[in-house]
Amino acid sequence: MNNKQQNEKIVDILVVGGGTGGTAAAIQAARSGAKTLLVSEFSWLGGMLTAAGVSAPDGNELDAFRTGLWGAFVQALVEQQPEGLDWNWVSLFGFSPQLGAEIFRDWVRSLPNLEWIVGQRPLEVYRQGNQITGVGFPDFSVKATITIDGTELGELLPLGNIPYRWGWESQEEFDEPSAPVELNEFTDRYPVQAPTWVIHLQDFGEGKTAAEIPDTGIPDAAFAGAWENHGAEKFLSYGMLPDRAMMINWPIHGNDYAIDLNRLVGSSTDRLAVHQEALDYSLGFGRYIQQHLGQHYGLATSQFPLVSPPASSPSSPRTTLPPEVQTGVALYPYYRESRRLRGITTIREQDILPQPGGVVAALPVDKTGAVSSIAIGNYVNDHHYPEKPFSLAPKSLRWGGRWTGTPFTIPYGSLIPEQVDGFLVCEKNISVSHMANGATRLQPVVMNIGQAAGMAAGLCIQRQCQPRELSVEVLQEALLGDTIAPALVVPCFNLTHRTPDWQQWQRQYLSDRHSYPKTGDIPSTSPRRFAGRSGISTDAVEVSGLFHRCGEQDYQLEVQTPMELSHIHWRAIATEPSVDRDLAAYRDRVQISLRGRINRAGGWIIVEEITDCSSP
Repeated sequence: MNNKQQNEKIVDILVVGGGTGGTAAAIQAARSGAKTLLVSEFSWLGGMLTAAGVSAPDGNELDAFRTGLWGAFVQALVEQQPEGLDWNWVSLFGFSPQLGAEIFRDWVRSLPNLEWIVGQRPLEVYRQGNQITGVGFPDFSVKATITIDGTELGELLPLGNIPYRWGWESQEEFDEPSAPVELNEFTDRYPVQAPTWVIHLQDFGEGKTAAEIPDTGIPDAAFAGAWENHGAEKFLSYGMLPDRAMMINWPIHGNDYAIDLNRLVGSSTDRLAVHQEALDYSLGFGRYIQQHLGQHYGLATSQFPLVSPPASSPSSPRTTLPPEVQTGVALYPYYRESRRLRGITTIREQDILPQPGGVVAALPVDKTGAVSSIAIGNYVNDHHYPEKPFSLAPKSLRWGGRWTGTPFTIPYGSLIPEQVDGFLVCEKNISVSHMANGATRLQPVVMNIGQAAGMAAGLCIQRQCQPRELSVEVLQEALLGDTIAPALVVPCFNLTHRTPDWQQWQRQYLSDRHSYPKTGDIPSTSPRRFAGRSGISTDAVEVSGLFHRCGEQDYQLEVQTPMELSHIHWRAIATEPSVDRDLAAYRDRVQISLRGRINRAGGWIIVEEITDCSSP
């Protein structure tokens, strides 16, 4: 008997990968009562949100879409980061990645039926016929009733001989409006979206000299013009974070890396080579910033842990860096695309686009005719290729005084293989086309996909059934009724989970999808009834001034008091339904007083409450 057989673990649910989706899946599975094991490669949980350094996430920013585990995570950030989240202009959420990792760690440690093992990557997947029965790791093996793939690149799919996609589909396959008519030189050169090895810089203050960023041999020409269209100050505030740190995840002549990305699904040696090149490229960009914008900018000193990956995990080259600069470098790359499962349902580009004559995507249905939505998202369709912008069908709209994305939903069938049992996916590895992946890959929607996968696995354990046998209605009801992090599964702009009758409306649209309004608004003669206000933030300030209606859903505030804010016209934006309704009703040049959060990087005020108005 070998060592792995001696160290066999038997669990109800095994989650492999401690990324955004995997962490959420493990937490929800354990909260559902199942004996759960989470195995992660790195010591930080949270993936894109933490270990990969993207602590200024996109999407699900409106109060109505801040739901489930994503909503709980944002609320924990608000409570534990007293200086607030309004630091940058790329996101409404800017936080310390260390704080995010601590929140996930504490959630996991609070669950006695959830074991977490660090420092292991999967080596083999055990299968009996069409049934996945467990996974082998370097130091132990696991036998599980349900296995969930939460890895960044869908690593269990090839190991388990589970059919998957990698790269583009032509228009012929899914009839997607933005897909190429046929695959070509461009699609061959960039088979998937570019990953980025995120680094965090820090402004050490005028007159200070930061440690010199290592010269990795990347020529300055690679980054020339990076901030030309924005200006240096705007560029640096793009990913501003607390403690004068700056997330460097910049697509315009920046640190996206896309050379021979097929190596990511080749040998471990090939993957390691891509990692090293991507890291060198990002350090080259950091050095370029330091040399052109000031020596007081350097790699941050307190963003990421100093620890190196374990010996059993050769996927990160961070050990090539001197210790004094390691803490400004994310633990691994920010992947925008993965191997993608061939599932029961495949999400296509047209499934995330607004319905004709509307502003929300149609609700998905399964083969029984039931609405199959189990998570919501609203990000625009965003693709990263370093060579040139890629034209995509529009899926954005103005709401609350700013641009946001068309709300769409994730069908349950996209988490389940076509034929394999005992298995679910919960990351960027869901069954989605290359085109639609640009909207489904974002952190908030992936977190709630993970929650749905964990809930589904827990229900399968309770009911002794396979994921494909689980009624989607049962899963939806469990998500809506979760006592800790209830999750909406039908997106409505003017409905939050704090609205008293929100479950009634969710059930109505699930049972009668044709009644779901194309406006995304619940019909009501009294909109405030549906506001479900979340309360005023502790960092909100009192502001008075002249309201300017610049256009439809385009507002500015000419601040008169306090004086320190009166030197510019601030954009007035909202994330809360009743505030959006009020702003839309005000005529031009009315006097208003409000409480709101100031975002200096974006030049906007997030209005949380209007306390007085001269004449709406």
